[in-house]
Amino acid sequence: MKSFQPLRIGALAAALVLAIPAVHAAQTTSLPAKVIGVNQASETYDRFIVTYKNGSAERSSSTAALQGVNAALGRTGLNKATISSNGTSTPGVSAFYQRKLATGSDVVRTSRKLNQSEANTLMTQLASDPAVVHVQPDHVMRAVRDIKAASDIAKPTDKTSGDPFAPNDPDYTRYQWHFSNPTGGANVDQAWNIADGSDVTVAVIDTGITEHPDLDTSLGDAGYDFISDSAVSGRPDNGYAPGGWDLGDWTMPGKGLCSRNDPVQGSSWHGTNVAGVIGEVTNNGVGMAGVAYNAKVLPVRVLGHCGGYESDISEAIEWASGGHVDGVPDNTHPVKVINLSLGGAAPCTPATPEYQAIQNAISRGVTVVVAAGNDNQDVSNDTPASCPGVIAVASNGITGKRAFYSNYGSGVTISAPGGGVYQNDVSSGQQANPEGFVWAAINLGTEDPIYPADPVQAYAGMAGTSQAAPHVTAAVAMMVGAVKTAGLPDLTPAQIHDTLEKSARPFPVAEDQKIGAGILDAYAAVNVAVNGEDNGGNPGDGGTIAKTLTKGVLLSGQSSTGGSILYAIWVPAGATTLNLRTLGGAGDVALYVKAGAVPAVDGSNADSRSAKPGTSQAVVIQAPQAATYYLRVAPQQGSGFNNISVLGDYKP
Repeated sequence: MKSFQPLRIGALAAALVLAIPAVHAAQTTSLPAKVIGVNQASETYDRFIVTYKNGSAERSSSTAALQGVNAALGRTGLNKATISSNGTSTPGVSAFYQRKLATGSDVVRTSRKLNQSEANTLMTQLASDPAVVHVQPDHVMRAVRDIKAASDIAKPTDKTSGDPFAPNDPDYTRYQWHFSNPTGGANVDQAWNIADGSDVTVAVIDTGITEHPDLDTSLGDAGYDFISDSAVSGRPDNGYAPGGWDLGDWTMPGKGLCSRNDPVQGSSWHGTNVAGVIGEVTNNGVGMAGVAYNAKVLPVRVLGHCGGYESDISEAIEWASGGHVDGVPDNTHPVKVINLSLGGAAPCTPATPEYQAIQNAISRGVTVVVAAGNDNQDVSNDTPASCPGVIAVASNGITGKRAFYSNYGSGVTISAPGGGVYQNDVSSGQQANPEGFVWAAINLGTEDPIYPADPVQAYAGMAGTSQAAPHVTAAVAMMVGAVKTAGLPDLTPAQIHDTLEKSARPFPVAEDQKIGAGILDAYAAVNVAVNGEDNGGNPGDGGTIAKTLTKGVLLSGQSSTGGSILYAIWVPAGATTLNLRTLGGAGDVALYVKAGAVPAVDGSNADSRSAKPGTSQAVVIQAPQAATYYLRVAPQQGSGFNNISVLGDYKP
């Protein structure tokens, strides 16, 4: 029943979980505009979200709201028992008041599940009340698990301390390509020299977390369980409960939200894995590393057996971001960024529960990072990835190519390593282990979590936008921490969004679909967050906003009043005679070049340089690496330069 093969002490195996839940619902055009209807005949519904007008009796009184629902049931006739022609009896439906959400909407529950026709009929009658703004089912978000990696890969490597950028975690170098690979990785190892997420708290809204010897779970008790249905949570009582611990989300027909068509599978421990990507304890000589390893992770549980309700997820977003949720103590560990590695196949509209919760979070200065989705479709069809203001993250593999499963479109902000699964990041064939997956902590329990007396180091390889998003979340934590350390004003969510786009590394390949501004570069993002740009729109000293060069195309009109300008060009495998030049215009410049990393403002770490008097500079590399080459054009003697041209070319 296990959904993965874990790495433990001396044996390693991998798993793939394309872990982005799916909502099976869409608006039915024949229904009233106030109804967000359903058109999936296979789905059933017993929870509904009704939004009433401000000032209405229903808005301020749960009794009045429930009376309205019961009146609607009466108009439909659903409140009466029926007997079919074959003698089957269907009980009448009654309604119960569930709760008022922090966003002001009300959740009501029916005594039995309604099919598509019944649900739409009830919502149509509810919408006939002039006090109703809109009504929709309380959709269920569910995890998707498609592909398991092969289990016959190598054992963990011995502890090493070779590369000065690498921590001493013994399996970092071999398995965590996604931190440092120059084509598909997130350039985390360089970022560690200037930021590690210290003094920043991150909320992971997911399945909760489990104890793990390589995770800091000190905020486990401070988190909260926002699964309101006991059959979904596995707790004995309905309602929310203290603690962000994962009690298991194994699937079994009839368990929680599982239908008879759900396969029997073990618990995913998905929240533990996501938390590991963000903040696994690093440089402790144990297992693997985390991106923002000194950030604190606040776990918030919303997904249990076969998923969780949207209304509960919206409450979790409100609470984690500093809002008040009735019946729940306010969050005493304020967060600056929320990770949502979950979602569903329905567009985000103002009627969607998460919509207003996310807007409230952003208004409080909290950045919301969301997995774009694993459906190989436009992100506009997914919630909450299509909600305004979020940072939607697509997934790329080690080659920098869009992962075949990753959602795409103009709504995607940025791409990050999530694993391509197969060799060369194609859509099928031989799985690539370990570089086809993103590696982080996991629990060994099949159903309930296992906490052995002798802690076991367990890790799993997973692939999906669920793994790409926490790379970005962690990079945001590093940016926030670095800005705080520098004594600068806090960045707004909009500024963080803008900085991530500006600092993204150019894609090394021509992507088949739009997946954002480029690949996450954690080092560049932190640098831009701290150093910013000069008033002319150019990077300030130390800035790392790279302009992309196209092979053989002269980029003209380049000017600066004093700061340097950074450029980047991708050089593929097999290329020869890389020719990098500046020419024309006026001024006195130096050209600094480095493969796979940004050269310093003074060129002190450059691989190659040209600093003759004037603007005509040239660097020729006969046998270049397959990498992104960065060129820094810097004024000499503090003078600026005007209207020069920059060229990057190579022989294929």
